Amino acid sequence: MPKYIGLVRGINVGGNNPLKMSDLKAICEAAGFTNVQTYVNSGNVIFDARSPSNLAKKIEDGIRRSAGLDVRVVVRTPGELRAAIAANPFPVGPMREPKRMMITFLSDTPPAASRAAFLAACEAFPEEVHLEGRELYIYYGDGAGPARSKLANLPLEKKLGVTGTARNWNTVTKLLELATSSNGRQPATDND
Repeated sequence: MPKYIGLVRGINVGGNNPLKMSDLKAICEAAGFTNVQTYVNSGNVIFDARSPSNLAKKIEDGIRRSAGLDVRVVVRTPGELRAAIAANPFPVGPMREPKRMMITFLSDTPPAASRAAFLAACEAFPEEVHLEGRELYIYYGDGAGPARSKLANLPLEKKLGVTGTARNWNTVTKLLELATSSNGRQPATDND
């Protein structure tokens, strides 16, 4: 059965939009997904599903019904996650800290006009930005917190016209590792 990675935008275990990962797991299981596992408390879920249709909507609807939260979800396959990692334009190494490298996974490829306007707006900031298809790569040299980066306050979704949710490099690579490890199951393939 194909494996998927769901990335929930804007939830956490405390503060705004609290959602326990055990509740997210239960929501995904109620949607008919199997081999469900979550990773860290920021809305990452790995699961198997028979059909790729409407996966994000099924999770969004389940969260809305169960927790009363109106949040967005972006779904990727292990192959898509692997391709996003391989396309990283900012080599991770001694000069680049993985925790400062973020990938924003977008629901769709932004329209050309929105893409151009967004990239032009980013030129005013010191961060390195690269937009490739449905992935936005940002290296926050001074850190990604709102107190350290003005770019972190830029309304990305409004500027790009699509939903997106960011994960740091360490989380992205760990999600791929979890999604492709066998754990008694068949490992995911590049065709996933």
